[in-house]
Amino acid sequence: ELHAESRRLDGAHPQDVIAWSLDRFERQRRVVVTGLQAEGVAVADMAIALDARVRVLTIDTGRLPAETSAYLDALRAHWGRNIEVVHPERTDLERFTGEHGSNPFYESVQLRLDCCHVRKVEPLERSLRDVDCWMSGLRRRQSTGRANTSPIERDHRHGGIVKLNPLAAWSGDEVRTYMRLQGLPEHPLYAHGYRSIGCAPCTRAVAPGEHARAGRWWWENGIEKECGVHATPRLAALKCVPPADAATTSTRSPRSS
Repeated sequence: ELHAESRRLDGAHPQDVIAWSLDRFERQRRVVVTGLQAEGVAVADMAIALDARVRVLTIDTGRLPAETSAYLDALRAHWGRNIEVVHPERTDLERFTGEHGSNPFYESVQLRLDCCHVRKVEPLERSLRDVDCWMSGLRRRQSTGRANTSPIERDHRHGGIVKLNPLAAWSGDEVRTYMRLQGLPEHPLYAHGYRSIGCAPCTRAVAPGEHARAGRWWWENGIEKECGVHATPRLAALKCVPPADAATTSTRSPRSS
């Protein structure tokens, strides 16, 4: 049934995909998960238009740029409603940083993935334990690893629940057009050359012509630019060499990266 519905809705307006889920699942058993980038915000806005009390959730990793925290407040004000915020488990985070330090992600791909797991993947897994359907802002054109993204799929990594990717067929221009037409506030870092935004030490602006996700974990080569929330990255065989300014990059304002 999911496969048939996914084929039927492939290419439909994202709001039609969202409407399908709102009809199928109880309000408390479905949630929009967003990292507060344009795609996730657009999905949340469409869902709110259909159900003003739909659950919207984001993960505060503890290393977000100050601009992201300010943007979260701007979205709360724009929508006039709450946004659920989930944090990493304190004991897991204390154990990880106690053993590896604050910035071990520059040392190897595996340590970076371990950090992402503690700060992002585990909080998401915890949040989805009592959920039947979650919605994300994945698009096929974001990366080769996302090229086969379906609008509706079964998420076997989270107990076989349904995962919705309403924007699967959309381009980045379509997302930006939607944001503009709806009068949605934009993440302030987009104005400073950022195309994909995550934790402050792991994100930088991109140069003209660079891939949108080149600014994520920019010191890594040979694996997909993923944290593990949406896909299992192919691990590089060799350790990543941290950039010469890695130690200082992690302490600078995102705008100066």
